[in-house]
Amino acid sequence: MTSSFMRTALVLGLLTAIGPFAIDMYLPALPAIGQSLHADTGEVQWSLMAFFLSLGLCQLIYGPWSDMVGRKTPLYVGLVLFAVTSVACGLAQDIHTLTMWRFIQGIGACATMVIPRAIVRDLHTGTDAARLMSLLMLVFSVSPVLAPLAGSIAIELASWRAVFWAVTVAAVLGLVLTATMLPETRPPADRVGSNLASAWAGYVTLMKDWQFLGLTFIGGFGMASFFVYLANSSFVLIQGYGLTPTVYSFFFSINAVAFIGTAQLTGWLTKRFGLQGVVKVAAIGYVLPLIVLVVVFVMGVQRLDVLAILLFIGYGFLGLIIPTTSVLALDNHGDIAGTASALLGTLQMVTGAVIVTLMGLFMDGTALTMVAGITGCALITWVIAWLTLRHPTQHGHAAA
Repeated sequence: MTSSFMRTALVLGLLTAIGPFAIDMYLPALPAIGQSLHADTGEVQWSLMAFFLSLGLCQLIYGPWSDMVGRKTPLYVGLVLFAVTSVACGLAQDIHTLTMWRFIQGIGACATMVIPRAIVRDLHTGTDAARLMSLLMLVFSVSPVLAPLAGSIAIELASWRAVFWAVTVAAVLGLVLTATMLPETRPPADRVGSNLASAWAGYVTLMKDWQFLGLTFIGGFGMASFFVYLANSSFVLIQGYGLTPTVYSFFFSINAVAFIGTAQLTGWLTKRFGLQGVVKVAAIGYVLPLIVLVVVFVMGVQRLDVLAILLFIGYGFLGLIIPTTSVLALDNHGDIAGTASALLGTLQMVTGAVIVTLMGLFMDGTALTMVAGITGCALITWVIAWLTLRHPTQHGHAAA
């Protein structure tokens, strides 16, 4: 790996981590925000879901826009918007105002989600893309390891508002990195023919591509299982199991360690077994420990150590699924990489938001309900993987 390859992975990983950092650092603050702003659990969760929704939907704008004008200009706009609205969130005096600004904050953050994936596709395909994506995921995974701990420390030293001052600093750092270390990977010659009409035609083409949709939803329901955990774990673990925000942050980061470790095996595994082969095995490895977890919890053994161990194993396999399905989905769409990345991101984020919203109808604050939702998503992930990858395709062999 060259220094340029590593530098690109570092910058793209840090940019991609900005949006999740604003989520993960926020999680330990949810109970405190409810108390401070006199809001119930549902209202506080909506401030999280508003961010998820805009983070997903507005990728449909940034993707084609980056195909038309290049990758860097949309990144600048998104980062500036994210920084300004982070300050506004920190000054909010009621839950409805906070939810509004969180929605707009997500509009800025989604630029850092969709465009780095398109840049990976601009630069590489197949195994090289999987290797770069896994390195990007390594940096990206710093967020769920450090962000909850940083959030809990900020809450204890100051208040939940300090969370937003921290993410403002992260946005400014992202601007500096984009300006000084990130080259433009979409040259003017490649932008010829990219316009609103071509963007619409690209979306129509992608929506007819069942392989693309299947791969997108494999990752989408995998991510949805984690969204269920994101939205409910602070209430279950802090209020249900009695963990302090700091201990909760360490508990939360355990799953990220599994995700980081397995994601770094992606390049080696895909070179040896192919992208499709890795996805098939990982989907099985992902669902089995979660089925065991829900069975054990239904039997009444709702111990925290059991929850930690089986989630660690399951989310470890998820670390193989996310980068490989993203690479496979984008491999055949290099000419509209921004548009394809946008639709992939939007469908995955909306899937997560819908699942969390539906789960909100059934959540009773217990670990069993949360575990059932996570396992349900894992089962759907495995079913879609089996249906999509039943037969080897030219797409899959080329990608491998």
